[in-house]
Amino acid sequence: MLFGACPNPIQNIPSLFLRYSFVCSSSEMYLFIICGIVDIRPTKINAYIAENSSLIFLTLRNMINRKLFLPIVTACFSFFTGIAQNTNKDFHVIAFFTGKEDSAHISFVHEANRWFPKMAAANHFTYDSTNDWNKLNSKFLSQYQVVIFLDTRPEDPAQRKAFEEYMKQGGGWMGFHFAGFALTPSVYPQNWDWYHNEFLGAGSYLSNTWRPTPAVLRVLDKNHPVTKNLPDTFRSSANEWYRWTNDLRTNPDIDILLSIDSTSFPLGTGPKLYEIWHSGFYPVVWTNKKYHMVYFNMGHNDMDYQNKSVKELSQTFSSQTEDELILNTLRWLGNK
Repeated sequence: MLFGACPNPIQNIPSLFLRYSFVCSSSEMYLFIICGIVDIRPTKINAYIAENSSLIFLTLRNMINRKLFLPIVTACFSFFTGIAQNTNKDFHVIAFFTGKEDSAHISFVHEANRWFPKMAAANHFTYDSTNDWNKLNSKFLSQYQVVIFLDTRPEDPAQRKAFEEYMKQGGGWMGFHFAGFALTPSVYPQNWDWYHNEFLGAGSYLSNTWRPTPAVLRVLDKNHPVTKNLPDTFRSSANEWYRWTNDLRTNPDIDILLSIDSTSFPLGTGPKLYEIWHSGFYPVVWTNKKYHMVYFNMGHNDMDYQNKSVKELSQTFSSQTEDELILNTLRWLGNK
């Protein structure tokens, strides 16, 4: 056995399952090494130490004398390092986009397709993107743990069905800004009830602020994994903020994670007065508890509209806290 001639309280379990624990008592720290224990509660460890302190001391001394202590600790360290690495196993992300018409949305798509790959290696994910919505099918989606809609939604019935099935089977989804848009009549009418009313819960687009401006956002659910370590409030990047037909507060399936804080008002610069918000409740990040998803209202960069150029005046991935929120979300979606 691993401990040589030393008594071993557990005799019949292979030493392959070596595990160690650090246990604090009132007076000192024991390095408690047991051969064969796969799962043991701290209360049992404390009890064993109390009853067998002499045995532990003799065992450790014998290990040191026989030059076994360092190799065993090294093996334990390697074992647990391997476990930590396995828990951070890479997951795969696919982002769909259209990238047409609105220069602010196109700007965001280009920015996202630069930013996500830079974040990928350090956060244990791979990132692919495509504007070919025909790839939104079950075979293609099976390669990915997370789907992102950067600026629009699928229009083809077969693509919509594939996405709905993907989500109902536990796939992860992150959507930005215009991915939630629906307005009848428009090029993007509200003709997908499952997506807009059940999945997103927001219904149709109702109005927005203008022009794109930062806002102070308030974290409403501090217990959700994606909001961990975030401050109660923080300043976002510039955005065109949406208002919806449905009140998400009345939907028991929706968990509103962040909303616009009242210190943001007045929000928007106009020139039209109804494009400036002075009060009200506006959710900007939420999840549907029936699905593994998060929607972000962010994703509209400020552009040089006055001069009718494509010059970018702001970037979405420019707020450190907002970036942390997005990465928290991606890790939560990918490591389910």
